[in-house]
Order: sequence, then structure tokens, then C-alpha cells
Amino acid sequence: MGERFASVPDVVDRLRSVDYLSDESIAGVVYLADRLEKPVLVEGPAGVGKTELAKAISAVTGARLIRLQCYEGLDESKALYEWNYKKQLLRIQADREHESDWAEVEADIFSEAFLLTRPLLEAIRAKEPVVLLIDEVDRVEVETEALLLEVLSDFQVSIPELGTIVGQQRPIVVLTSNNTRELSEALKRRCLYLHVDYPDVERETEIVRVRVPEIDAELADQIARVVHSIRALELKKAPSISETIDWARTLLYLGKSEIDPETIGETLHVLLKYQADIAKARKELGAQTAAAS
Repeated sequence: MGERFASVPDVVDRLRSVDYLSDESIAGVVYLADRLEKPVLVEGPAGVGKTELAKAISAVTGARLIRLQCYEGLDESKALYEWNYKKQLLRIQADREHESDWAEVEADIFSEAFLLTRPLLEAIRAKEPVVLLIDEVDRVEVETEALLLEVLSDFQVSIPELGTIVGQQRPIVVLTSNNTRELSEALKRRCLYLHVDYPDVERETEIVRVRVPEIDAELADQIARVVHSIRALELKKAPSISETIDWARTLLYLGKSEIDPETIGETLHVLLKYQADIAKARKELGAQTAAAS
């Protein structure tokens, strides 16, 4: 398999070309994941760009993005494969009318025509370059995590009726976690680890200016500083980077060239999605403004 990135700086530059501003630590892990052919486990708070990293890698490498969205109750039939039971039943009924031999019927209904591939099997069977995103892996039960371990270890799967299907190529695999539960040591051992946190004020200013190019540099800096102050509060849900960008666009649409307490109060709902958080932020930012005046 060809190497996708020439160096760590190459990763930084190419991710930037699709508006993903990566630092050296993120780029270094992506580079090693490519060279070592190991999955990357990306942990961090919700909304820091973990999923966007996989999308950006897919974009810059020209690889197809296959996404497995994890959730409580996800099982093998939704993650790997299942048989099309309705179609099989119809075939059985049709063959029964013709008094077909059961061995022939069985061989027929457990063939490719009746197989429903899910994201993991789809990634294994893909012949073209793939980025496999296993999103929010911390939401699945331990049993499903064991299934993921088996697939990621050898990148192959055994289907009793069809045999062992071996991966045609080794994709870049990105697993994201919001750290809502502790993942197994076995899973972590097989992955390169990357922790992504909220950016500092300078980097978030740069992100806003890249994603909202028409914005003034001073306003972008003000936005990043206000968001940084809000994240320092004890909130039910801190503003994500995408919500920062939405806020920047909102202020432009409203014709704002600077941020004042009134503007913040009118638009906090863009950043915060719980009334208790909005009330707390309004109170704290109001107190900061009064202290500064």
C-alpha cells in the first residue's frame, strides 16, 4: 500500500488545504497511523473536531469515508452484516412451489445476493482507499467493543456461510470517544492515542478566520476570547468549535463589527443550548463587564 503522507509537515499542510487546522501533535499521530497501519483512538470533549479530523483525512487523501455511528444497542447485524431475511423467505416460498431440493435452496439463500453489508464489512471488502470512522465508540457495550477488536486486529471477518473475508487494503481507521466510559485496555493497546482538546484563543481565532474568511481579524479575536471565557464556566454543554463558527456567521449576518454585552445577550442561544447555561453565562459575562468598566 502506498504511503499517503510524506512527512508530518505534509500532513499539516494538506489538512490546512481543507480548512482543518492541525497542530504538530495531531499531524504526528496521523502520519504514524499511516506508516504503522494502526488505528487512531481520538478522545476529547464533544465538539473539538474529532469527527472532522477523519473527514479531513478522507478529503485530502481522496479516500472514501465509511462511517460507523456507534450507539447503545449496536450489534453485529448493524455493524458488520446481516442476511436479508425477507428476501430469503420469498425465495424459499418460490422454490417450495417448484419443489426444489433444500440443499440447493440453502446454498442459494446464503449467497452474496442476500447479504446486507454494514460499515465494517463494507470497509473490509472495499478495493479502493478507505478512511473508516468509528464514531463515539464509548457508546457501545463491551460485547460490541470485542467485535471491533476482532475486526481491527486482523481486518478480516468470518461469515459461516461464505467463509473468511480478508481486507483488500488497510484503511486509515479513526475511532472517536467522548470519554463517557472507560474503554478496554485491549482496544487502547491496538491504537495510537490522540487527545484533542478545545483550541486556545489564538488557534480558535485562526479557525474562525479560515472558516469565515469575510470576518474582521479583531472581531474574530473577540469571538474566540468570549467563547474561551464561556468554556471556563461549569456548564452542562460547552460551546463546540462549530458553534463558535456559527456565532461568528450570526454576528456578521446581524451586521455586528464588535461584541458588546447586549449583542452577547441576544445571541447566546447560538453558542449554548441549555437555558441554565445561558443564564449562567449571561450573569458571569455581565459581572466581568461590570468589573472591567
